[in-house]
Amino acid sequence: MKRILYFLLTLLILLSWSSCRKDFEFSPSTGSLTFSKDTIYLDTIFTNIGSSTYNLKVYNRSDEDISIPTVRLGQGQASNYRLNVDGIPGKEFENIELLAKDSLFIFVETTADIQNLSQISLEFLYTDVIEFDSGSNLQQVELVTLIKDAVFIYPDRDQTTGIVETLTFDSDGDGIADETELQGRFLENDELTFTNEKPYVIYGYAAVNAGDVLTIEAGARVHFHANSGLIVTGLGSLKVNGALSEDQVLLENEVIFEGDRLEPLFADIPGQWGTIWLFNNSEANEINYATIKNATVGILTEGNQNDNKLTINNSQIYNSSNFGILARASSVTAENIVINSSGQSSFAGTFGGRYNFTQCTIANYWSNSFRQLPSVLLNNFIVDENNMNVTNDLDEANFNNCIIFGNDNPEILLDELSTGGAAFNFKFTNCMIRFEDNGNNFVGDNYTLSNTDLYEDCVFNGNPDFKLPFENDLRIGDASAAIEEGSSAFLITNDILGMTRTTPPDIGAYQHTMFED
Repeated sequence: MKRILYFLLTLLILLSWSSCRKDFEFSPSTGSLTFSKDTIYLDTIFTNIGSSTYNLKVYNRSDEDISIPTVRLGQGQASNYRLNVDGIPGKEFENIELLAKDSLFIFVETTADIQNLSQISLEFLYTDVIEFDSGSNLQQVELVTLIKDAVFIYPDRDQTTGIVETLTFDSDGDGIADETELQGRFLENDELTFTNEKPYVIYGYAAVNAGDVLTIEAGARVHFHANSGLIVTGLGSLKVNGALSEDQVLLENEVIFEGDRLEPLFADIPGQWGTIWLFNNSEANEINYATIKNATVGILTEGNQNDNKLTINNSQIYNSSNFGILARASSVTAENIVINSSGQSSFAGTFGGRYNFTQCTIANYWSNSFRQLPSVLLNNFIVDENNMNVTNDLDEANFNNCIIFGNDNPEILLDELSTGGAAFNFKFTNCMIRFEDNGNNFVGDNYTLSNTDLYEDCVFNGNPDFKLPFENDLRIGDASAAIEEGSSAFLITNDILGMTRTTPPDIGAYQHTMFED
């Protein structure tokens, strides 16, 4: 009996309470909505590639529950924008309810084909509006997107199976073609020159075949999708012909390699794409005035240590999630290059090889995670699939007038395996090096810093006075310990910015300057 009375009493209270509430009595909106922004800039996208998702917050700051009669795109169903209002996708919505003192989210995306918008322009500023209500209560939020035309390079996909084309080539230098799992395709003859007329967007790996030369002209922009890159196979070659730019912000004459996400959020995120991969027996690769940023490995070069495999000058490599340059038994000649912010080493010369760096700044101010390796790593061995050490001669590794520095200590690792009998030849001449071994952890002849056969006229642990090293600005100021500490025997007349060097020269890729406050 008591249970029945309790139930009846509870029911009576609920009925009485609900009869007093005015919930779900929504008044029409009167044009008094407020917004988190009055214009949504969706940043720059490539034609036919979807944007990131942007959000707008809509506020009802009144004391009444309201219903917004319509929320729609100004161009209606013909708009290239897409909305999602409180979890519902579409382009036009009716009777959107919003409680007093509450808010709702609207998410916005776009995909557009520039050919449907302009037949003559390489860029098009595409706009629309989100309209709330109509007539005298109409409120609007503008939408703005810059759309760029581009040249797209991508592998074929089988329409029946959905399988994406993969590359077949001699990947190990034994003269036999190997089927790989690398998605991509070889460039056709009419694709072997990249110009500065349109950006290039590459899906998968664009490969240079034996006997072909990929030439990239000054001012070209090359963008890579995730897990994509360039491959130069045996007897192929890469020529990057950038030039000095007058505007060091626009870099109008440099060749820039980066990811295909153009939003500012992605400007400095490492690991957005794969690598520029110079396979064994590719030859005479040349890179001049290039910026390579946000890769997994900036450049991966393999084999041909007795040949002129890679010459790289006046170039910058930043924000590589693993290595800036990773060389395996290879050959690299570098002048006036800057490498910074690498998840492992900025330069790794592994499994021997032949390397010559002059007037370079090889730094590592990585700040995204713990870093296990120094700015510069040299070794003369690999561990094979049977867990056996295989050695190879490090014929030479010469660093002349170079800064080797970073936010860790020490910033060189000389990992010699002496039991295999392989050579381990290196020398640092007139270099500034961060190396402090307070715990005496680095012993042996390779770390005898007083040995002038290995370390000649070097400056250890001085202040490089970098401008903004964590922002990849490694210019040196007038307080730098590198000023006029270089050797004139290795003088390169102009620095990476085209400035005339003093005699004797400053160490590193930059002539010092006085920073403005």
